[in-house]
Amino acid sequence: MSALTNLKLSTTRRTAALAPIQIRRNKLVGKLADQIQLALAQQRGETYSNTRFKTVASDDGGRKTVEIQRRVRPMWWSNLDGKICLTVRYGAKPLELSKGKPTVEVGAADHLVGILEIIKKAVETGELDAQIEAASGALRSGFKR
Repeated sequence: MSALTNLKLSTTRRTAALAPIQIRRNKLVGKLADQIQLALAQQRGETYSNTRFKTVASDDGGRKTVEIQRRVRPMWWSNLDGKICLTVRYGAKPLELSKGKPTVEVGAADHLVGILEIIKKAVETGELDAQIEAASGALRSGFKR
């Protein structure tokens, strides 16, 4: 028992599930992390694809897990002036970062990673919760009969 006396013990229990808004935040943060990796790869002149695991039926009748490549589409594009513009999407719906303004003008491609990091930090701190909730509600309404 002498080893346990050095530990700080408590009665805290693990929660069973995350709050729905936290799940949505984590989903968007993951997508933004993929965008950051894609932007860094393009700056180096490389390609980036996300990998995930999929369970498929094997030839002998069992199941096996295989790794597949998943293409990541950029959330940014060049406008007519040659400036980089960025639209953050939750699913297929663009998020309005400000009232009526879903697009961020990045300017040069060198600033893209920094702006993606800023947006990722804003999502992590909960600054875009209302916009995420609105986009999630719009997506869910499309699945109702």
